[in-house]
Amino acid sequence: MSFENLQLKNQLCHRLYMASNNIARAYREPLLALNLTYPQYVVMMALWEKDEITIAQLIEHTAIDGGAMTQILKKLSDKSLLSVIKDEKDKRKRLLKLSDAGQTLKLKATDIPDKVLCKFPGITPPQTQQLMDLLDLVVGQSSKRP
Repeated sequence: MSFENLQLKNQLCHRLYMASNNIARAYREPLLALNLTYPQYVVMMALWEKDEITIAQLIEHTAIDGGAMTQILKKLSDKSLLSVIKDEKDKRKRLLKLSDAGQTLKLKATDIPDKVLCKFPGITPPQTQQLMDLLDLVVGQSSKRP
């Protein structure tokens, strides 16, 4: 009986795990300068794309769990980067609105993608796009119900 399939060198999941850890480490220093964690940065990027969205829309866009999102939003609110306001059209809904400080932080964050990419100098822009396309495929396939 062969156990070749149980060796780490043959595991996609282990490669993804190692890559995820390496990327998280690459973001740590640039985000420290903004006083943000990576999940907080993801939320801020989503809000920089489209401000004044519902929490449900933000969860859908970022794929962050609702419980984790609650904690992230609280911390971002405590940092005065956003506020939660009632939707004028539907009082049951809450909208997220960036503060002036949250908008200003976008200017300070513009170089973060380049700072992170420069930590992986052997990866070309076409390879980066190819990797993103493959990861989109993995995420899309793994989110489908059997």
